[in-house]
Amino acid sequence: MIRTLIVDDDRLVRLALADILADEPDIEVVAQAGDGLEALDLAAAWSVDVALMDVRMPRMDGIAATRQLRALHRPPEVVMLTTFDLDQYVYDGLAAGASGFLLKDSEPAEIVRAVQVVAGGQALLHPAAARRLVDRYHRAAGGWVQSARARIGRLTPREADVLGLLADGGSNAEIAAALGMREGTVKAHVSRILAALEVGNRVQAALCAWDAGLRRTDSRDS
Repeated sequence: MIRTLIVDDDRLVRLALADILADEPDIEVVAQAGDGLEALDLAAAWSVDVALMDVRMPRMDGIAATRQLRALHRPPEVVMLTTFDLDQYVYDGLAAGASGFLLKDSEPAEIVRAVQVVAGGQALLHPAAARRLVDRYHRAAGGWVQSARARIGRLTPREADVLGLLADGGSNAEIAAALGMREGTVKAHVSRILAALEVGNRVQAALCAWDAGLRRTDSRDS
């Protein structure tokens, strides 16, 4: 069962999200919070697996709350909820440790899938608009390029192949199919990549790859 926390200062939004998730046999909405501070208390009390997190809220916004949630001993995965009016916050949310983000007008099936995907340890970099948003704001991150390239230089050629596909939003199964590997082998590579890049999740690994200019077409043969 995926224990889910909904965090939004709009009560109607919280209720709508709870209704969407209520019929899913593998998801349980255990708590709802109206701001980031309340979310921190509830996440600790309920051992939350996934938090659906609004960006702009009183007292503590979603970005600060995400950073603190991810620092917990048993951190929940976080999916940011945003609108295109809040594009400038998307990169900050991902960099704070969120595993992805959704638009608030996403189809109910997309919201359900987001909870299931991030609960399984994968990133949610779809729809394609997510990549465009991150690219747009990541162009300002030039000061991190040298550091990102140095960290990626620690990877083996095969790990760089895996990272290139991961940065394009590939799941473990998709990466395995593309590289002719077992899915378990991909999972092991991803674990080593996260350690080598000194990041906490797949999204932050993708951000590092984008900083360094690594794309799937840059992958090296091994």
